[in-house]
Amino acid sequence: MQFGLTITPHIERWELIRYAEELGYDRAWVPDSQMIWSDCYATLALAAVNTQRIHIGTGVSIAGTRIAPVTAHSIGTINQLAPGRTFLGLGTGHTAMRVMGQDPMPVSEFREYLRVVRELLAGNAVDYTYRGKTREIALMHRDRYFVNLDNPIPIYVAGNGPKACAAAGAYGDGWTTIGRDPVALNTALGHISDGAAAVDRTLAADFHTTLFSCTSVLRPGEDLTSERVINQVGSWVTTELHFFYEIWNKLGRADELIPPHFLNMWDEYLDRVNNFSLPENARFRQIHEGHAVYLMPEEKRFVTPEAISAICIVGSAEDIIDQIREIEKTGIREINIMPADDYARDAVREFAEAVIPAFR
Repeated sequence: MQFGLTITPHIERWELIRYAEELGYDRAWVPDSQMIWSDCYATLALAAVNTQRIHIGTGVSIAGTRIAPVTAHSIGTINQLAPGRTFLGLGTGHTAMRVMGQDPMPVSEFREYLRVVRELLAGNAVDYTYRGKTREIALMHRDRYFVNLDNPIPIYVAGNGPKACAAAGAYGDGWTTIGRDPVALNTALGHISDGAAAVDRTLAADFHTTLFSCTSVLRPGEDLTSERVINQVGSWVTTELHFFYEIWNKLGRADELIPPHFLNMWDEYLDRVNNFSLPENARFRQIHEGHAVYLMPEEKRFVTPEAISAICIVGSAEDIIDQIREIEKTGIREINIMPADDYARDAVREFAEAVIPAFR
């Protein structure tokens, strides 16, 4: 098992990546959401020149806000600064698109995006269609190393639905997801294998699978209602709450779309959304306030022990180690944590000291 962290992209707080390197983490992921954070590639550049070992990349870069050639050249630029330890996480844009009131990129378009990026990063010329005009393109001046394509850049595809998972199998070197349910994970991995087979591709033995979550190592006397624990994991719990609300609202408001750990609070959360101050067509800005950064005080009541247990990896050090060993059996190769921004440094240190050594 490998271990990564996702940082809140703030251009002046990239140093958490260097600290994670010192603590023994394998990867640092920098997410991409233009309305709420600093630019992910600028943050990665600073981290690249100030680290030596840790692998760094986007977690994840958004297809809908950056055309494919720009994404390829951006991550190729980072690879010139951190050769051989750069990766590209790619997604359709749940938050980055929804915080503009837009939908994520359709999977059919995303597949084409992945195809183009993959060929460009392989150093190949590829047919690319932009505004209805198709031309063959390639990254130029490679001998001058404006970008580095000599060291391979793996592509890790974010997705949960069957079509997105199939796209990961067709074009990815890895897959990222949320949710710990073994049945759901096994089903998704099946879709990934089917996606690879559909394009006559054999997945590499080291196809990388990453579970995004959050963690808090309990101290003696603490439980899931402890203030410190809620401070560390609360923003992640509500981020998933916002995600599933968006899915529920988009796909017909069916009860079966509500995760069981949110079911008892759902009506109360709907009351909160319906009482936002902004009109319905601008409400997306308030839904995602604090996204994966801090816990809104008004939403603290939704961070219940049931939700924490279902979403996060929390417990004593021994209990967390046992949970991770069970997750490992599902085929997950990396645990990635994203504690609340204001409490991240302590959380990543406690996890590194108490848990990671058990897997080395």
